[in-house]
Amino acid sequence: MQHDQQGDGSPMTEGGRRPHRLRMILISGGLALTLAAGGAAAYKFGLFSDIGDPVAFGKVQEKAATASEVLPEVLMPTGPAAEFVRTNRLPDGTQIAKTTLKGEKSGFTGDVWVWVPKEYDDPRYAQSGFPVLISLPGGRGYPTNYWGTGPGLGLQKAVSDGAAAGTSLPFILVMPVINGDTKHHFDGSDIPGQPRMGTWMAEDVPDFTKANFRTFTSRDGWGFMGSSSGGFGAFKHVLKHPDRFKAAIASGVDVVPDSPLWQGNRQAMDADNPEKLAAKLIDAKGPEVYINFQIGTAETGREKAEKFMKEYGRGPVHTRLQVIQDGEHNGKSYVRGMREGSLEWISKVMKAPTPEPGV
Repeated sequence: MQHDQQGDGSPMTEGGRRPHRLRMILISGGLALTLAAGGAAAYKFGLFSDIGDPVAFGKVQEKAATASEVLPEVLMPTGPAAEFVRTNRLPDGTQIAKTTLKGEKSGFTGDVWVWVPKEYDDPRYAQSGFPVLISLPGGRGYPTNYWGTGPGLGLQKAVSDGAAAGTSLPFILVMPVINGDTKHHFDGSDIPGQPRMGTWMAEDVPDFTKANFRTFTSRDGWGFMGSSSGGFGAFKHVLKHPDRFKAAIASGVDVVPDSPLWQGNRQAMDADNPEKLAAKLIDAKGPEVYINFQIGTAETGREKAEKFMKEYGRGPVHTRLQVIQDGEHNGKSYVRGMREGSLEWISKVMKAPTPEPGV
């Protein structure tokens, strides 16, 4: 028997209803389309984001290595393990995570961001240490570190691209806050009567890194990079602790302490004055350190870096200037300078990870 049809050509049953099976197919299809569209929108707007989820680094090191398996100068994570939460996931699959560190030596508590290169979880490097760049911001430097919260500046990608091209080591980037509050800058130092930010950066942050990551026992695996006030701290720490740190990239920096919190305490200031520290290192004839200044042609301060290099860039104090054409006093310009030469330069004087043959 021939069924009547609706105006759209679809068959009708008694009472003008579609067949039950066809109706269910249409409903299911519509629901699937709705869920697909909604799911895409949800991901687009971060409703299903994994930001804030717990993160564990170093999956390839789950099996504890015996002493005979560990390469020379490699320090496996000493613990205790910190609790990290994911703050960003980069297009290459690497991620930035954050934890709160209570500094045992400084007594200061602040946040630290960490990024590890993809080589860190490569089984070939499971028993190798990795070089560390403690990365310090300018600006307020508290309660955030823009190298950790702003991957759009390109620091992580510059390291990844450089490692892939063979012009940069695959550095672990450790990015702590550098100031004790939002009102003052602390010159990366232990200013009397103030939070001990020098001890925080030079001792607590490295101790935390050794507790959680595969690093090197020698100073050849430890360096700093920083911009503006963070750049001052970066090269000051290398000059003050040449037994712990070997090299620094210092961008757009001042070369003497200038925080008003010193209140004219000249003796204390001199203990954190890069000029005094460099002179002391020259007199002692070592250890050798490597300072790479960066300055943009669209900012001031070049004469300060050149004056420091002329007066103190001798003996064990090795200096270099990366001039960034049209570079301004900002993170993006300094990352461009790193791509154009500074990353390659510092990579040549620091220790590289060693892949395990046959893995």
